[in-house]
Amino acid sequence: MRFVPSRRWLIVAAGLALVAPLGVLWPAALAVLVVGDVVWLFALFLDGWLAPAPERLDVVREAPPAFSLGRVLPVWYAWSHSGPRPVRLRVREELPGPLTSAELGTRELRIPPGTTVRERLDIRPQSRGTGSGGRIAVRSLGPLGLMWRQGALDRPWTAVVFPALFGIRQRGLPAQASRRREAGLRSIRRPGEGRLFESLKEWVPGDDSRTIDWKATARRRKLMVRRYEDERRQQVLLVIDAGRLLTAEVDGEARLEYAIRAALQLAHAAVEHDDNVGLMVFAQDVESYLAPARGRRALRGILKALASIEGRLVESDYPAAFRYLATRNRKRAMPVVFTDVIDRHASDAFVTHLGSLRPRHLPLAVTLRDPALEGVASRRPSDTREGFERAAAEELLMAREVALGTMRARGVLVLDVPPARASEAVIEQYTELKRRGLL
Repeated sequence: MRFVPSRRWLIVAAGLALVAPLGVLWPAALAVLVVGDVVWLFALFLDGWLAPAPERLDVVREAPPAFSLGRVLPVWYAWSHSGPRPVRLRVREELPGPLTSAELGTRELRIPPGTTVRERLDIRPQSRGTGSGGRIAVRSLGPLGLMWRQGALDRPWTAVVFPALFGIRQRGLPAQASRRREAGLRSIRRPGEGRLFESLKEWVPGDDSRTIDWKATARRRKLMVRRYEDERRQQVLLVIDAGRLLTAEVDGEARLEYAIRAALQLAHAAVEHDDNVGLMVFAQDVESYLAPARGRRALRGILKALASIEGRLVESDYPAAFRYLATRNRKRAMPVVFTDVIDRHASDAFVTHLGSLRPRHLPLAVTLRDPALEGVASRRPSDTREGFERAAAEELLMAREVALGTMRARGVLVLDVPPARASEAVIEQYTELKRRGLL
């Protein structure tokens, strides 16, 4: 518990101090000063004692279950107290980590007795993640307005800030699929030579002998064959490299953030197409893994996992990551790997192990270019130093193209795009693969 004099008390105290020089000409002024100081100090401590203790205040916070990066959401507070007089407060709160960049300073409240005051705070988070906070520092002013009584209220809460969700619904679902849904068109089940078992039927001339179900034939004492249907629900696995390759910034924002937004939009598109979607995040170790699942529940799990991803200045362990992926996904899937390559030698492990996923899986490597490096390679040098810089940049870009060419030669689909266009490009590629039936 602390007591802090108010501005009103300090101004009057400064005025009393001006009486002291008068003691040189008028000795009685010193006695007046002493009496005034004693009275004013007594008033100060009396006011502090009468000020309501902050711990006796009641406050209830109503926060949304999650925030979205860049979107304003309200947080409500309900303040009340049981004292006989109105209470004037100054409040400052320690927000959870992802919300600390929000512009929220000291605020003042006046709470009448016997009533509840609702306070609304509009918060726009500037960074994603998960964090805890909630300690509220409170100062209550005494009835004379001379002393602030300071204390703290512990109202812990955990805030989750998801990646930016604005525009995902519009961009995640391709226009053609959206128009088909609006027209009432739906996918239909087509019995035939697909992958999913549909039913049993009696054998007729012309049926493929490889589809005979011998156990069913023995039970029914007549030839029975299996019928299959086309498998419409594919497996899409989002794989994000959180190592050093995506920590470089583009326009003040790490390339990892572009990869996260693109992965989230692809997840939304996969859910809209009724595909199963999963997630794996790795650097030195596999940091997060969600098995492919369908529907909004899978999307919520991916959202929560993406909120806590942090880039690390470490070398990613590609062999361990892809072994982990291969052992947990026996069914054919499309791993979409968000990363970058520098040159053939530095990215040899990535190139080799991603190609090893073929032919069981259909890997897609989404590599994010470095606009700064491309700018140096295309800039006309004005001196010798810039000439060397351009030559080095050109050499790195040529080696990068060799690494990408090696991946393509091994059957890996490669999508090499600028970070700002990653979301749009990966949705277009996914839609094209679905249309061609390559999944």
